[in-house]
Amino acid sequence: MNNVEVLTKLFLNYLKDQRFKSQPLELYEPVNYIMELGGKRMRPVMLLMAYELFGDKLAEALPAAYAIEIFHNFSLVHDDIMDEAPLRRGKSTVHTKYDTNTGILSGDVMLIYAYKYLSQINDAKKLAEILELFNDTAIKVCEGQQLDVNFERRQDVTIDEYIKMISYKTAALLAGGMKIGAIIGGACKKDADLIYQFAWKTGVAFQLQDDILDTFGDPEKFGKKVGGDIIQNKKTYLVLKALELADPSIKAQLTILMNTPTTNEIAKVAAVKSIFENLDIRKEAEKVKNRFQEEAFQALAAIDTPESKKTPLVVIANQLLGREV
Repeated sequence: MNNVEVLTKLFLNYLKDQRFKSQPLELYEPVNYIMELGGKRMRPVMLLMAYELFGDKLAEALPAAYAIEIFHNFSLVHDDIMDEAPLRRGKSTVHTKYDTNTGILSGDVMLIYAYKYLSQINDAKKLAEILELFNDTAIKVCEGQQLDVNFERRQDVTIDEYIKMISYKTAALLAGGMKIGAIIGGACKKDADLIYQFAWKTGVAFQLQDDILDTFGDPEKFGKKVGGDIIQNKKTYLVLKALELADPSIKAQLTILMNTPTTNEIAKVAAVKSIFENLDIRKEAEKVKNRFQEEAFQALAAIDTPESKKTPLVVIANQLLGREV
């Protein structure tokens, strides 16, 4: 097994041991349900990888890795309620399987447990720094979610605003988690800040890649329905860049397409995709994604630790950002 597989297995074994058995069952059963629903476990595994750059007692980072994963899933439970989403990872969402009030309350207790697991860090100085970082991260995630909601009602969203939104909603938790791992491992401030930058830039590049795949990906390899963002009228980088580059008549056509209810999904996706292709939007998006990816690797290269320790992070970043289209 490679390093990612080893750390994933280690984390999953730890997660299994943390199964909630408390009462009332109605509160904790939904928590177990969402935590065992699967997913890549990318955030906790990358926290452990950041720890390994500096530390050699991996067990001490497992509670923090679990805190990041339970916070991530808490945010998914509440996001699904806001979006009225029926499915998560191919299964019923918590509020659909149980009910909305249960989803809200179970999500709340997950957030509290995230702090409880972080508090297992024994070093008081590190704990204070980590709690401040975690608070800042959690605030950014909430701000990013609200920006995303705001964008649904706005017609003047800029590309810079979109990058800020995905930085907060997607990249912040990955960056905060990896920096927490580095701090637990004993990284100096400079190296902890650099691992944060690596994760932040990787997270932005990952979301931009996701935008590209949603329109141009192979559904078999992507694992999702292609064109979903277009059908939902989402203002992705591709849409915003097309609006920026299009002449007035095409801009008006795209604006109408992206602001009307979908009656014929296939025709709508084809029409929007045709505009993207004529404007070479995929190339524009890949250019920006590659810039963030290069900046991520520059930050990683500047970290003062042996290159051999960085290799697993290079491998996983390339896997995340080189997904087939």
